[in-house]
Amino acid sequence: MKEDKNNLNKQEQRSASPGCVYLAGAGPGDPGLITLRAMQLIEEADVIVHDYLVSRLLLQRARPEAEIIYAGKKAGQHSLPQDEINQLLIEKARENKKVVRLKGGDPFIFGRGGEEAVALVEAGVKFEVVPGITAGVAAPAYAGIPTTHRDYASELALITGHEDSGRTGPSRIDWELLGRWRGTLVFYMGVKNLPVICAHLQEHGMSGARPAAITAWGTTPRQRTLVGTVSSLTRLAAEHNFESPAVITIGEVVGLQEKLNWFERRELFGERLVVTRSRAQASALAEQLMRLGGEVLEFPTIRIVPPTDLAPLQEAVEGLSGYDWVIFTSVNGVECFFGVLSDMGKDVRQFATAKVCALGSATADRLRTSGLAADLIPPRFVAESIIEALAAAEDLKGKRILLPRADIARADLPETLKKMGAAVDEIVAYHTVIDDSSKDEVIKAIEQDQVDWVTFTSSATVRNFLSQIDLKLLAGKKLRLVSIGPVTSATIRKAGLKADVEAEEYTIGGLVQAICRAVRRKNNDGSY
Repeated sequence: MKEDKNNLNKQEQRSASPGCVYLAGAGPGDPGLITLRAMQLIEEADVIVHDYLVSRLLLQRARPEAEIIYAGKKAGQHSLPQDEINQLLIEKARENKKVVRLKGGDPFIFGRGGEEAVALVEAGVKFEVVPGITAGVAAPAYAGIPTTHRDYASELALITGHEDSGRTGPSRIDWELLGRWRGTLVFYMGVKNLPVICAHLQEHGMSGARPAAITAWGTTPRQRTLVGTVSSLTRLAAEHNFESPAVITIGEVVGLQEKLNWFERRELFGERLVVTRSRAQASALAEQLMRLGGEVLEFPTIRIVPPTDLAPLQEAVEGLSGYDWVIFTSVNGVECFFGVLSDMGKDVRQFATAKVCALGSATADRLRTSGLAADLIPPRFVAESIIEALAAAEDLKGKRILLPRADIARADLPETLKKMGAAVDEIVAYHTVIDDSSKDEVIKAIEQDQVDWVTFTSSATVRNFLSQIDLKLLAGKKLRLVSIGPVTSATIRKAGLKADVEAEEYTIGGLVQAICRAVRRKNNDGSY
C-alpha cells in the first residue's frame, strides 16, 4: 500500500542518515505556538528529550515507537544534571538516531541550548537549531502587555531572574544600566528572587512607582497575571501565592494590561475540564476547549482497536455492490471501515451502487474527507432518527443494509430495521476497550475538588470512566457532568448520577457550546 511504502521509506531514511541533534524550541506553553519545523521534527524523531514545560499535547504527536525521555527542571528539582543531559544527547546521536532536544520557549534564550550546542560540537555530533517563541515576549502578550510600543517603549531587555548559584565574583547583570532603563524589562525565572530584583532596581535609580507585572504559566489556561509597581509587586506576589514558572515585566507598557487583556477574558478561562474520549480523538475536543481558555485534563477512558478477526469486514467491503444502504453511526466507524478498504487496495468506487447514511455532521464530514458524500443525514443525531429518515426515503422491505459499528453498540437500530423488512448485516468495525493509562492526574484533581466539568461523548465513556472512579469520590464535589446527547445522559442516570448539562446538537461542537452557555449562566446569575 502507498501509505505503508511511504512509512517504510521514512524509516529507511532515518536508519541511513547519520545521527543529529535538533535543539528545538517548543514555545512558551500554548502548544499552538510551536513552529511548523519543530512539529515536523517531533513527528519524525527517534528520541525526544524534553523539558518540564513542554505540553503533553506536543509529545502525543511523536511516533509510537519514539523514545520519550524527561529531562525537566523545576525550581530546586532537576531530573538530570546538565552534564548528563549533554552526554545523553551525544550518546543517542552516536546511535545514528534523530534526536530532538525539545525545550520550552527558545533554546538559546535562557534555555542552556548554547551549552548543549558547544558540548555537541566538541563531541563531533551534528546539530541544528530550531528557534521557538520565547516566554519573555509571549507571556506578556497573552497578559495584554506589549513589550514594545511607540508611545511607551523603544527598548526591550531580557534578563535572567536567577544567575548561576555556583558563580563567584560580581554579578554579570548591569544593575546600574537596568535601574536607568527607559524601555521594558522582562525577567525570566525570577519569582524566588523578586525581592532582590526590585530592591536592586530601586537602589540603582528606578522609581518604586514604575508599573510592574508578574505573569505565571503564561499562554496556558493556568495563566494568572498580577499588576502592581516595582515597590509593591513583591508583597502582592506573596499575598497571591505566585510561584514559578513566571515572568516579570517592568515598564510603562504594563499600564496597557487592563485595556488589552484578551486571553484571560475568554469564555472558558479558569474552567478545568476532563475529556473522556479515546486518546486518538480527545485532542480534537481538547483543542476546542483550550481555544476558549479552558484547562483540559485528558482521561481517555477508551481505546479504539480493530477487531481481532477482520474477515467479516473484508467480506463486507468485497460485497458492497450487493447492499442498498451502508449506515455509518460514528467517525470511528468511518475511519476503521475505510482503513480496511484502503488496506485491501480499494477506494470509494466500491460504493457505486450503495447509498450512504451518516449519523451526525461529524460523521458526514469524515466521509467527505474520504471522498464520499452521504446521501442521507438524519436531522437528529440519534439512532431513532436514522429509522425515521430511512423510512421517509423509501420502503425498506427487501433492502439490504450494511451496518459497520462498535462491538458494544445498542441493538435497537438493527432490530427495528429488520422489523421493517430489511436484511441487516451488522459488522463489528472496531472494539472499545478500557484505557487507564493516565487516570492518576484526574483522580487527584477530583479528590482536591479542582475539576469543574467532566465531559462524556458516548455511553462507553460513561461506563469506562465510572469503572475506574469510586462514585464516593464525586460526592460533594463542585464538578458538573456534561453529556453529548440523550442516550449518554440516560447511561449517566442509570449509574445514579445526573447529567447537569446536555448538548442540544449531539456533536463535539454542540457539547462545547452547551458548556459555554452553562458557564455564561453561572457568571451571570450563579446558576447552571
